[in-house]
Amino acid sequence: MRLAMGSDPAIGPSMFSPEERTRVRERVIEHARADDRITGGAVTGSRALGAEDRWSDIDLSFGVRDGIDPQAVLADWTAALGPELGAIHHWDVVSGATIYRVFLLPGGLELDVAVTPSAEFGAHGPTFELQFGQSEERPMESGSPDEDIGYGWLYALNARAAIERGRLWAAEYWISGVRDQALAMACSRLGAPAEHARGIHRLPADVVDPYQDALVRLLDPTELRRSLAVAVDLFLGEVAAIQPHLAQRLREPLTDAAAG
Repeated sequence: MRLAMGSDPAIGPSMFSPEERTRVRERVIEHARADDRITGGAVTGSRALGAEDRWSDIDLSFGVRDGIDPQAVLADWTAALGPELGAIHHWDVVSGATIYRVFLLPGGLELDVAVTPSAEFGAHGPTFELQFGQSEERPMESGSPDEDIGYGWLYALNARAAIERGRLWAAEYWISGVRDQALAMACSRLGAPAEHARGIHRLPADVVDPYQDALVRLLDPTELRRSLAVAVDLFLGEVAAIQPHLAQRLREPLTDAAAG
């Protein structure tokens, strides 16, 4: 059986429909239930939060029995379900003991399948809804402020070096990194999801609007320094909100970097 992908006239001829997304999700869960190597399965992402919308993808997570190679499970599932679902491409992301296989399906539907050894299979946050089997109680994960701050100042120094070297595209890349790191810190501070810009739309206008001035408008050294200076100032403001003394120590080297 191959799950057919239709079209939604309101979106376009090739866009997946919510009904098709539901069918794919249920089919993968059904397949996992029948695999005795799997100890439990969960829906994750926006669906688990009740925040799924027209553009949401499919996020699923599964526990794998001790002694079973998670890669072998993914290989078998890809061979069995890939043709049935019409998979166009897939690739893997590894995070700790978890392997995420990311599939592109017809209609632009993304299917993310995570497999984790059973001892580590469980909720690491609110986006986890167990569908069958068992899961372990996992501590809630939170990002390290030191890591967030460290990336911010590292990106600022990389931006300065790129401008001075005449590598203008690289400079734009690193300036965007400073801005995005500051926005992520703002999300964490205000209780919004910080990863991959998921919570920026929840930030108050008076917090997020100043970041528009940190956008690079032209690949010119003067403009790059201007946008870097704005991004650095916003970043230092976020550092000051959680570690004011560190913000004071960072201010001189980072403002000097922005000035060139």
